[in-house]
Amino acid sequence: MANDAEGRKEVAKILKDADIGVLTTVNASGQLFSRPLALQEAEFDGDLWFVTQDPSPKADEIRGNPHVNVSVSGSDGYLSISGTARIVRDKAKIDDLWGPTMEPWFEHGKDDPTVALIHVEAHTAEYWRPDSPKVVTLFKLAKGMVTGKKADDVGKNDVVEL
Repeated sequence: MANDAEGRKEVAKILKDADIGVLTTVNASGQLFSRPLALQEAEFDGDLWFVTQDPSPKADEIRGNPHVNVSVSGSDGYLSISGTARIVRDKAKIDDLWGPTMEPWFEHGKDDPTVALIHVEAHTAEYWRPDSPKVVTLFKLAKGMVTGKKADDVGKNDVVEL
Protein backbone atom coordinates (compact mmCIF):
# COMPACT_ATOMS: atom_id res chain seq x y z
CA MET A 1 0.00 0.00 0.00
CA ALA A 2 1.29 3.45 -0.92
CA ASN A 3 2.00 5.99 1.79
CA ASP A 4 -0.74 8.59 2.06
CA ALA A 5 1.10 11.59 0.62
CA GLU A 6 2.59 9.74 -2.35
CA GLY A 7 -0.64 7.89 -3.05
CA ARG A 8 -2.81 11.03 -2.92
CA LYS A 9 -0.38 12.71 -5.31
CA GLU A 10 -0.74 9.82 -7.79
CA VAL A 11 -4.55 9.87 -7.50
CA ALA A 12 -4.69 13.65 -7.96
CA LYS A 13 -2.39 13.47 -11.00
CA ILE A 14 -4.63 10.95 -12.75
CA LEU A 15 -7.80 12.87 -11.85
CA LYS A 16 -6.37 16.20 -13.01
CA ASP A 17 -6.79 15.54 -16.72
CA ALA A 18 -9.78 13.18 -16.49
CA ASP A 19 -13.15 14.52 -17.60
CA ILE A 20 -15.41 11.53 -16.98
CA GLY A 21 -15.87 9.15 -14.08
CA VAL A 22 -17.91 5.98 -14.35
CA LEU A 23 -20.10 5.86 -11.24
CA THR A 24 -21.21 2.39 -10.13
CA THR A 25 -24.14 2.09 -7.73
CA VAL A 26 -26.11 -0.86 -6.37
CA ASN A 27 -29.79 -1.01 -7.32
CA ALA A 28 -32.65 -2.31 -5.16
CA SER A 29 -32.14 -5.85 -6.54
CA GLY A 30 -28.47 -5.84 -5.54
CA GLN A 31 -27.23 -5.48 -9.11
CA LEU A 32 -24.38 -3.16 -10.01
CA PHE A 33 -25.24 -0.34 -12.39
CA SER A 34 -22.65 1.96 -13.99
CA ARG A 35 -22.96 5.20 -15.89
CA PRO A 36 -20.53 7.89 -17.08
CA LEU A 37 -20.72 11.29 -15.40
CA ALA A 38 -18.65 14.44 -15.80
CA LEU A 39 -16.15 15.00 -12.97
CA GLN A 40 -16.67 18.44 -11.43
CA GLU A 41 -13.52 19.34 -9.50
CA ALA A 42 -9.90 19.16 -10.64
CA GLU A 43 -8.37 19.52 -7.16
CA PHE A 44 -8.75 16.23 -5.31
CA ASP A 45 -9.24 16.62 -1.57
CA GLY A 46 -10.76 13.18 -0.95
CA ASP A 47 -14.15 14.15 -2.40
CA LEU A 48 -15.59 13.77 -5.88
CA TRP A 49 -18.57 15.76 -7.14
CA PHE A 50 -21.05 15.10 -9.94
CA VAL A 51 -24.08 17.08 -11.09
CA THR A 52 -27.21 14.95 -11.46
CA GLN A 53 -30.95 15.07 -11.69
CA ASP A 54 -33.08 14.19 -8.71
CA PRO A 55 -35.38 12.39 -8.96
CA SER A 56 -33.45 9.80 -10.97
CA PRO A 57 -32.65 6.09 -10.64
CA LYS A 58 -29.04 6.82 -9.57
CA ALA A 59 -30.22 9.19 -6.83
CA ASP A 60 -32.64 6.51 -5.58
CA GLU A 61 -29.87 3.88 -5.69
CA ILE A 62 -27.53 6.11 -3.66
CA ARG A 63 -30.21 6.72 -1.04
CA GLY A 64 -30.86 2.96 -0.87
CA ASN A 65 -27.17 1.97 -0.70
CA PRO A 66 -24.53 4.70 -0.48
CA HIS A 67 -21.58 2.40 -1.31
CA VAL A 68 -20.26 3.35 -4.75
CA ASN A 69 -17.26 3.00 -7.00
CA VAL A 70 -15.92 5.56 -9.45
CA SER A 71 -13.64 4.40 -12.28
CA VAL A 72 -11.52 6.95 -14.10
CA SER A 73 -9.29 6.74 -17.15
CA GLY A 74 -6.92 9.60 -17.89
CA SER A 75 -3.78 10.08 -19.93
CA ASP A 76 -1.71 9.49 -16.76
CA GLY A 77 -3.38 6.22 -15.76
CA TYR A 78 -6.45 4.56 -14.36
CA LEU A 79 -8.27 4.77 -11.02
CA SER A 80 -10.84 2.75 -9.13
CA ILE A 81 -12.15 4.77 -6.18
CA SER A 82 -14.48 3.27 -3.58
CA GLY A 83 -16.46 5.40 -1.19
CA THR A 84 -19.84 6.49 0.05
CA ALA A 85 -22.13 8.85 -1.78
CA ARG A 86 -24.96 11.14 -0.84
CA ILE A 87 -27.33 13.45 -2.70
CA VAL A 88 -26.71 17.13 -1.92
CA ARG A 89 -28.87 20.16 -2.70
CA ASP A 90 -26.51 22.95 -1.71
CA LYS A 91 -27.23 26.02 -3.89
CA ALA A 92 -23.82 27.59 -3.18
CA LYS A 93 -21.98 24.39 -4.16
CA ILE A 94 -24.14 24.06 -7.31
CA ASP A 95 -23.24 27.66 -8.21
CA ASP A 96 -19.57 26.88 -7.59
CA LEU A 97 -19.55 23.77 -9.79
CA TRP A 98 -21.94 24.92 -12.52
CA GLY A 99 -20.60 25.27 -16.05
CA PRO A 100 -21.99 25.76 -19.56
CA THR A 101 -21.72 22.05 -20.39
CA MET A 102 -24.46 21.34 -17.85
CA GLU A 103 -27.04 23.64 -19.45
CA PRO A 104 -28.34 21.09 -22.00
CA TRP A 105 -29.19 18.61 -19.24
CA PHE A 106 -31.50 20.94 -17.31
CA GLU A 107 -34.43 22.81 -18.84
CA HIS A 108 -34.12 25.76 -16.46
CA GLY A 109 -30.33 25.77 -16.06
CA LYS A 110 -28.87 25.73 -12.58
CA ASP A 111 -32.19 26.96 -11.17
CA ASP A 112 -33.97 23.82 -12.42
CA PRO A 113 -35.66 22.16 -9.43
CA THR A 114 -34.17 18.77 -10.40
CA VAL A 115 -30.53 19.92 -10.12
CA ALA A 116 -28.70 18.05 -7.38
CA LEU A 117 -25.16 16.97 -6.64
CA ILE A 118 -23.67 13.59 -5.92
CA HIS A 119 -20.96 13.93 -3.29
CA VAL A 120 -18.63 10.92 -3.10
CA GLU A 121 -16.43 10.69 -0.03
CA ALA A 122 -13.55 8.53 -1.22
CA HIS A 123 -12.27 5.82 1.14
CA THR A 124 -9.72 3.95 -0.97
CA ALA A 125 -8.30 4.25 -4.45
CA GLU A 126 -6.37 1.78 -6.54
CA TYR A 127 -4.36 3.26 -9.35
CA TRP A 128 -2.45 1.96 -12.33
CA ARG A 129 -0.01 4.34 -13.95
CA PRO A 130 2.32 3.42 -16.83
CA ASP A 131 5.95 4.46 -16.39
CA SER A 132 6.61 4.56 -20.13
CA PRO A 133 4.83 6.06 -23.14
CA LYS A 134 1.81 4.04 -24.23
CA VAL A 135 3.55 2.56 -27.28
CA VAL A 136 6.44 1.28 -25.11
CA THR A 137 4.02 -0.25 -22.59
CA LEU A 138 2.10 -1.97 -25.40
CA PHE A 139 5.39 -3.30 -26.82
CA LYS A 140 6.35 -4.75 -23.40
CA LEU A 141 2.94 -6.43 -23.11
CA ALA A 142 3.13 -7.80 -26.67
CA LYS A 143 6.66 -9.10 -26.03
CA GLY A 144 5.41 -10.91 -22.94
CA MET A 145 2.60 -12.50 -24.94
CA VAL A 146 4.99 -13.69 -27.67
CA THR A 147 7.70 -14.99 -25.33
CA GLY A 148 5.34 -16.34 -22.69
CA LYS A 149 7.25 -14.40 -20.05
CA LYS A 150 5.77 -11.95 -17.58
CA ALA A 151 5.83 -8.36 -18.78
CA ASP A 152 8.00 -6.54 -16.25
CA ASP A 153 8.21 -2.88 -15.45
CA VAL A 154 5.04 -1.78 -17.26
CA GLY A 155 3.98 0.70 -14.63
CA LYS A 156 3.01 1.43 -11.07
CA ASN A 157 0.01 -0.06 -9.26
CA ASP A 158 -0.96 0.59 -5.66
CA VAL A 159 -3.84 1.03 -3.22
CA VAL A 160 -4.24 4.27 -1.27
CA GLU A 161 -6.24 4.72 1.93
CA LEU A 162 -7.99 8.07 1.68
